[in-house]
Amino acid sequence: MTRKIRSIRVVAVVVALWFVAGGSPASTVAANGSTGSTSRIEHCSDGVEVRRGAVSLRVTALTDHIVRVRIARGGVFPEDASWAVPAEVRRERVAVQDHADGFSTRALRVRIDPASLRMRVEDPQGRAISADAARPFDVDGRAFTLRKQLPSAEHIFGLGDKTGGSLDRRGQSYVDWNTDAYGFSSATDPIYKSIPFFIGVGGAGGSYGILLDNTWRSWFDFGHRDADTLAFGAPDGPIDYYLIAGPTTAEVVRRYTDLTGKAPLPPKWAFGYQQSRYSYMSADEVRQVAGRLRADRFPTDVIWLDIDFQDRNRPFTVNKQTFPDMKGLVRDLRGEGIGLVAITDLHIARAPGEGYAPYDSGAAADAFVHNPDGSVYVAPVWPGPSVFPDFTEAGVRDWWGTLYRPFVDDGIAGFWNDMNEPAIFDTSTKTMPLDTVHRIASDDFARRQASHAEIHNVYGMQNTRATYDGLRKLRPDERPFVMTRASYAGGQRYAVTWTGDNGSSWDQLKLSVHQLINLGLSGFAYSAADVGGFTGGPGADLLTRWFEIATFTPVFRDHAAKGTPRAEPWVDGPEHLAIRRHYVEERYRLLPYFYALADENARLGDPIMRPVFYDYPDAISASCDSSMAFTLGSQLLVAPPPTPESPQDYDVCLPAGGWYDYWTGLVVDGEPVDGAAKPVQSASQATNEKRTSSLVVKETPRLDKLPVFVRAGSILPRQPLVQSTAQTPIGPLRIDVYPGDDCHGQLYADDGHSMEYRKQGFLRQALRCTVTADGVRIDFAARDGRFKPWWKQLTVTIHGWEGAGHAMVGGRRVDAVSDRAAQTLRFTIADQPTAARIDAVRQ
Repeated sequence: MTRKIRSIRVVAVVVALWFVAGGSPASTVAANGSTGSTSRIEHCSDGVEVRRGAVSLRVTALTDHIVRVRIARGGVFPEDASWAVPAEVRRERVAVQDHADGFSTRALRVRIDPASLRMRVEDPQGRAISADAARPFDVDGRAFTLRKQLPSAEHIFGLGDKTGGSLDRRGQSYVDWNTDAYGFSSATDPIYKSIPFFIGVGGAGGSYGILLDNTWRSWFDFGHRDADTLAFGAPDGPIDYYLIAGPTTAEVVRRYTDLTGKAPLPPKWAFGYQQSRYSYMSADEVRQVAGRLRADRFPTDVIWLDIDFQDRNRPFTVNKQTFPDMKGLVRDLRGEGIGLVAITDLHIARAPGEGYAPYDSGAAADAFVHNPDGSVYVAPVWPGPSVFPDFTEAGVRDWWGTLYRPFVDDGIAGFWNDMNEPAIFDTSTKTMPLDTVHRIASDDFARRQASHAEIHNVYGMQNTRATYDGLRKLRPDERPFVMTRASYAGGQRYAVTWTGDNGSSWDQLKLSVHQLINLGLSGFAYSAADVGGFTGGPGADLLTRWFEIATFTPVFRDHAAKGTPRAEPWVDGPEHLAIRRHYVEERYRLLPYFYALADENARLGDPIMRPVFYDYPDAISASCDSSMAFTLGSQLLVAPPPTPESPQDYDVCLPAGGWYDYWTGLVVDGEPVDGAAKPVQSASQATNEKRTSSLVVKETPRLDKLPVFVRAGSILPRQPLVQSTAQTPIGPLRIDVYPGDDCHGQLYADDGHSMEYRKQGFLRQALRCTVTADGVRIDFAARDGRFKPWWKQLTVTIHGWEGAGHAMVGGRRVDAVSDRAAQTLRFTIADQPTAARIDAVRQ
């Protein structure tokens, strides 16, 4: 450590007594099994280092709320490098205040027992945020285990799209090892991604997060083997983790994305409906699908091309017999407001002397992964014998990016990196041998070779990095769109993701909601599940319900496997088509709200799709079965049936504060229920956990209705219906005001595709409302940015209104229309580009 260091001899027994007084059992057994009475603590300007025998513990404050914990085997720390946390972030430091047993920042207190190297992190009031278990860690050769206390009230979330029986990870154990898990179930683990970040919610010191920055085959046990212990570890690699203090879950997620990066703002068309299949076999079939979507007036922005558009499944090729004019196809579809996304798998066909440019140029650049004997690694995938780019080399990533030029010149809108776990055929491991050799020449890593055992979990992430960076160079003024199946912590900087090859079942529909929520909490705000399920083929009711729920998810793609029944919107007849179209149309009307959430995510890191407790913390202990409920931003609460295939009535617990029905606009008249009054029918309901009171609404499942609620105090922007985001809406922007406490909303707009938003080429405007003695007041803040929007007028609808009324705008009266049945007051005014106040007045 190169900062100011002050060495202090500390009597271990004194500090251990503090752990006893604090209710944590003291131990004088060090992690390596040695005993003793003194340890050497070195206080630094930004943290502390404690040495005990052959082990060193270094705790550094990056910010007031984030500490980094590193443990050195044999007293020597490994290189300070990371694929997840950029170097400039790792270099951040904040000054700390020294204490005999640790240090404090303005937000937390770190205490260390030098006898055992146990660490306890507290809030300023002394409440535990996170505390090590009695035996905090073990080192066994290169393998290690870390242990922390798991209080009975704590819930665990995150880890990306891991499966499991519930949204909560508590009581489960998981392995991080990117795996091609075709047809996975709710019990399958591992699957496609490794995001070693989790959030603890419900503890005394509030929510916290832990990122284990280790790319090896790590594992996590959240009270599975020992109900009171949270344990995690890996067989090798650095013992390096970050602890992020809240106290709210939202603050933890925002700080995690401060650490690992924010997702870039995608093109607006990414929020539109996207149609896919493995595969549309010809340009003629693609045109037929597009034509049917337009004939049915089914709003659509994208059609996806799976591997069969290629020549012999070779990436970066086109089958000229079935797709004779790709540029012409792109042009024709663009005229219909539909873009193409094309798959570009990473396995390059080993085809020497055949004029296959990706192989020839890659071989000439020595761009492929090697065997331990120095030969190029070759393995079978879709094209047959294939080679694999060495994405941990910056130069190889640069080469990969150039391969997209022909597709970019043809006008392909976005790209899909699949099979990048990496998936390998004809082997029980489904991936490369662990001793396959990668070369690291990237970022602040030392130049060296690394085994696939180390690189496996970041291989897909670096694949998407190469794609994203390549597209930024080829189209510097346009926003890239990259979809990936495999990734690692921080991968949200380069790609959106989906949950992989799911199945067509009601259980998978429920699992998909949990997966997308946990992905959002893990930094991946843009995520999708194949609507209807990739394998098996959905029944009509299942597909319709999935369409309804997908309407309110970040990315909406209908996708199905080869050999399964067709799953396009029209396949089950006009009744189902009408319901599916109704929901997709509603998504398009809500695009201004989606887009404002995208802007919020890009700036702050808040997920688009959230667990209800994200913005309403008490909801985590509500009495209803809320296992399918989620929010879209903070203002819309979506409440599908908790058993989605069942016709049984169910309760929806709405957090305190008042709600409106999204579909009718009327105030929800539910029943206030004390959580303690819920009937107990099993031991799992009799946990003695304190339940919060809620406004309870009873819903009867109907195939044509998905219950959606609007928080009282919301201002929602909507737009006239379009068939594609390429179309300009015609008419006023609609502003729906739902009066209540802390009433607010946000407008955001830009050109939807370019990078101009980074140069003030945007419009951002805050709106607030206040209930007054004679009506409702709406305040428009001054706008940020210089973008000119498409709308010239605003149609304002105030919900929960009684009687007649009018509006006052700048001292001028504007007539309004009241609707007694709908309880609304509606009026149209000019756009408000500057700060303004509008008063709706009862007559």
